[in-house]
Amino acid sequence: MRKTATKPATAPSVEVDHGEAGDAGPGRRTGLDRADVVAAALDLVVRDGPAALTMRRLATELDVGTPTIYWHVGSRDELVAAIVRTQAERLAERPVEGAGGRERVSSAAFHIYAGAIEHRAITSLAHQTGMDALLLHDLEAALVAEVEAAGLVGEACADAVRALLVVVTGALVLALRDPSRSPEAYRSAALWAGSDAPVAPDTRSALRAEPDLDALTAATLRAVVDHHIPAPVAPGPNDRGAA
Repeated sequence: MRKTATKPATAPSVEVDHGEAGDAGPGRRTGLDRADVVAAALDLVVRDGPAALTMRRLATELDVGTPTIYWHVGSRDELVAAIVRTQAERLAERPVEGAGGRERVSSAAFHIYAGAIEHRAITSLAHQTGMDALLLHDLEAALVAEVEAAGLVGEACADAVRALLVVVTGALVLALRDPSRSPEAYRSAALWAGSDAPVAPDTRSALRAEPDLDALTAATLRAVVDHHIPAPVAPGPNDRGAA
């Protein structure tokens, strides 16, 4: 009986809809794990901005094929979530400073503002993908812990935290905006220069100048903290020398 050659069985093809052509490239690199991929992706975003984060670009950075990236992290959305969680964990490592409750609450609140400013690319990535809350949750939890330690719980705690977040998010809107996207004639300085509003010349000049947002944010946070957080009670004369 004549024998016929048979072809080896092949795995069925799987289509992945990821918005860019697949890359046959090298296979899984020895020693590469999910943490390596996430760390490289985070570094890529920090270095070149959120727009640089594509699976193909990341594969090139790691010298692997694009399917390897998907194998380790799943979809791009899952990768972005992992990046944001990693950054959130790093931000949460910042120590809260201050001896008293008010100082510590102010410190914890300012960490949220400073963390977003110092890592603009990751902040932008989180904003573009609707993961702002995920990025800031650990810092917000640290703030809640400090507010509770200062004596507020329940609705009083929630109101204090939200008031502080209103200050922080408002400051971030101003700090992270891109002036180059606005025509020069419609920028605040130009508008105040040509405004006929009945304000004093010194006020008009001051409003045309660039604000010190860091100092203004810190001062406003302190004012909100002083409004919500109880002041420390100084020991009275009868308390001195008490056992």
